[in-house]
Amino acid sequence: MGGSIVNLPIGNTEVIAKKIQELTGSNMFQIKTVKSYPEDYTETTNVAQEEKRKNARPELTEIVADMASYDVVYLGYPNWWATMPMAVFTFLESYDFSGKTIIPFCTHEGSGMGSSEHDIKRLCPNAKVLSGLAIKGSSVNKAQDSVSAWLRKLGMTE
Repeated sequence: MGGSIVNLPIGNTEVIAKKIQELTGSNMFQIKTVKSYPEDYTETTNVAQEEKRKNARPELTEIVADMASYDVVYLGYPNWWATMPMAVFTFLESYDFSGKTIIPFCTHEGSGMGSSEHDIKRLCPNAKVLSGLAIKGSSVNKAQDSVSAWLRKLGMTE
């Protein structure tokens, strides 16, 4: 796609999440907001920038009913404006992650993890936050080996 903006039927982060699910057998939960983001990428990034400026906490549509039963949480998100979307902040502030392991991963178009790992550690000070994986959005369909190697390095798969 050579740097052009494409509206995707399945988002880049979801593509990586499904690869992780296949490799680990994990359950999947999608963080969705009550107020949907625009379908247009540029409009979405404008909304995201405004949410970040306001330090907003968008309301989520669902909760994880049995969060206490999970010891490890793979946390995926697009990197919007050098960190995770504000809805992920809402998600992290909605649960007690004490004693849990959070494994972040993000999709981006050049900014890597940004400050998201630091932000997760700040929001969840009693959780163990492992080293995250950043996958360039245009590379998600070729990321199987990178995802596998990362999970092996973290000791999450063989």
